[in-house]
Amino acid sequence: MATMLMYLSDVEEGGETVFPAANMNFSSVPWFNELSECAKKGLSVKPRMGDALLFWSMRPDATLDPSSLHGGCPVIRGNKWSSTKWMHVGEYKI
Repeated sequence: MATMLMYLSDVEEGGETVFPAANMNFSSVPWFNELSECAKKGLSVKPRMGDALLFWSMRPDATLDPSSLHGGCPVIRGNKWSSTKWMHVGEYKI
């Protein structure tokens, strides 16, 4: 239903979380030129230690939200450490 992505380290270059299906133009944000080329295709979040990203995978009517599709850009310089917490609607069985 939702994902909490917590950044545990800063990344010198690259490593952004990108939402390619986000249907907006983000080239006007002040930090756009700091993003790697991978991150300039949709909504992107640069990893910064101590920050967290919460996003919903489902809409209020319980259908999947395609704009929640996300991926990680390659780390160009440095290391990326993160932790993820998935929130489910019901009991999750492995």
